[in-house]
Amino acid sequence: MTTLMQRPVEEPTQKTHSRWEWIGLAVLLVGTAVAYIWGLGASGWANSFYSAAVQAGSVSWKAFFFGSSDAANSITVDKPPMSMWLMSLSVRVFGLSSWAMLIPQALLGVGSVALLWATIRRQFGSAAGLLAGLTLAVTPVAALMFRFNNPDALLVLLMIAAVWASMRAVENGRTRWLVLTGVFVGFGFLTKQLQVMLVIPPIALMYLAFGRPKLVTRLMQLFAALGAAIVSAGWWLLVVELWPASSRPWIGGSQDNSILELTLGYNGLGRLNGEETGSVTPGGGAAGGPGGGAGGGMWGETGITRMFDSSQGGQIAWLIPSALILLVVGLVIRGRARRIDPQRAALTVWGLWLLVTGLTFSFMAGIFHSYYTVALAPAVAALIGAGSVLAWRNRERYWVRIAMAVSTLAAVATAWVLLGRSADFVPWLRWAILVVGVLGAVTLLIPAMTRGKLSVAAILAVMFAGLAGPTAYALDTIATPHTGSIVSAGPSTGMGGPGGMGGGRGMGDGRIRDGQSRMQGFPMQDGQMPAGLPGGGMGGAGGLLSGSTPTEAITSLLERDADSYTWVAAAIGSNSASGYQLATEDPVMAIGGFNGTDPSPTLEQFKEYVANSEIHYFIAGGGMGGSSSGTSAEISEWVAANYTATTVDGVTLYDLS
Repeated sequence: MTTLMQRPVEEPTQKTHSRWEWIGLAVLLVGTAVAYIWGLGASGWANSFYSAAVQAGSVSWKAFFFGSSDAANSITVDKPPMSMWLMSLSVRVFGLSSWAMLIPQALLGVGSVALLWATIRRQFGSAAGLLAGLTLAVTPVAALMFRFNNPDALLVLLMIAAVWASMRAVENGRTRWLVLTGVFVGFGFLTKQLQVMLVIPPIALMYLAFGRPKLVTRLMQLFAALGAAIVSAGWWLLVVELWPASSRPWIGGSQDNSILELTLGYNGLGRLNGEETGSVTPGGGAAGGPGGGAGGGMWGETGITRMFDSSQGGQIAWLIPSALILLVVGLVIRGRARRIDPQRAALTVWGLWLLVTGLTFSFMAGIFHSYYTVALAPAVAALIGAGSVLAWRNRERYWVRIAMAVSTLAAVATAWVLLGRSADFVPWLRWAILVVGVLGAVTLLIPAMTRGKLSVAAILAVMFAGLAGPTAYALDTIATPHTGSIVSAGPSTGMGGPGGMGGGRGMGDGRIRDGQSRMQGFPMQDGQMPAGLPGGGMGGAGGLLSGSTPTEAITSLLERDADSYTWVAAAIGSNSASGYQLATEDPVMAIGGFNGTDPSPTLEQFKEYVANSEIHYFIAGGGMGGSSSGTSAEISEWVAANYTATTVDGVTLYDLS
């Protein structure tokens, strides 16, 4: 590694790989694959909200296309379906199982590490690429999301791909690379809508500043990239908008059955200003109504330090200060380079990615979960890899030595604080990082210690100081199953809520250890949330953030005469419906979508379904702590008033036949 780090900066333009590089890359990718695939099925259905849609898409091409929650296409999930397409295809090939659903996610993680390696290597060399890839692989929130079934895994890969293509455009000025950049952005939109837009300003500003062609040409190329993004995402939006509403599922998360309203509202501006119409607030109401409102509140305090608080810190913050320091160091080192210098361009795009995304996450007032921070992981990893190697190659400058020492001490201080929040987790580690990290920082200031064989000790000490903490958290994450709608990486850091009311495991994260599932210190059974808390369920019926867990008796009851009905059951909220659907592999209607607040179906539509013998059972409970509101409440009241309740294994059902 020392030899590679000392090679001249012209090396990144080489097309050949040394044997050392191939061995290093093989170890990195095989190690990542083993870590991400090991025990992959232990998390069961993971986020059963998406698992139900994956199951539906594996048996119905219409549900596949729209991302429907059930194969009978009553309502969609509240995201576009591209990430679910991969999982549904895997389930079609291998059959319905946790492993078949999650293996594409793990492979997306390996692909992300490989693509980041390739991107950084082109500008900064082999050692930089390997360090960047390793840093991404051991980032705790990345280890979580690449073993989980949320859309974030595919989103991360597509965002890295967009930067990779844009950097190729910087190298040769060809329009086709920017068009490909736009395609990746468009696919990112079909994965998680507007979140992919956070990478657009960094790419556009970088290319405007450092692209090879004349300014007018660069502007035209960026417009071509924009057109490619619109086409690659717009075809699906256009089909959904033009498809007759009467023959397609309701667009989950929207209040007027519109994908555009979902894009600009609940999944758009609402995330920034906190006015997500239809979302559930701590008070149990919908945003915009009683108990609603904007601001940090339920989702944690906003502000510049948000990424370092007890909910987000252990996920992503370990190397953010060091990455920012190395960004400045790298830009200063390349300060006198020619305008089209690809190294400066790379530092700029990754630095802007970190700043734009980090500041957006820090100040957004709407729904925010700690796992969103996985979108920061590639930028942090890229800056660590590129900045570290660039600084090392210029270590004869004393100010660079000082900056490297400060960067190391920043990583030590951050690890000391973060590990201190989980004091019972490997208690000796923070002391080891402190001692080794301080010694490593000191050696960086001594010229003799950074030459020849002695430099290996300095490199290893600095790498230990920076990577030991996140690696320990990542290993803990890999070793522990995660279930629910809101999950977090690493050990528990104390009692907390969805966005930051404390820290550690997020609400809905059924973290299973020694046979017991726990959420922030609250005992749970079968991965269920405590009743009365946001997301709490009523026994096996599930709740807002936790999927239902039907017993064999309930499953057998629902499967009886299943072929005679369009839906074997209906339940309030997608998570409540999901477990029953996954157990029976038959459609279960999710009344009101994820939150149970979408106006679908209406009471009149529900009555018509019942009159036509399309729904067999209505399962009570679900929603917000077992309650419901709006259309869902009307349906619940009508069923209770007109049908007889039966209790099976603690779950209340109504036979509508």
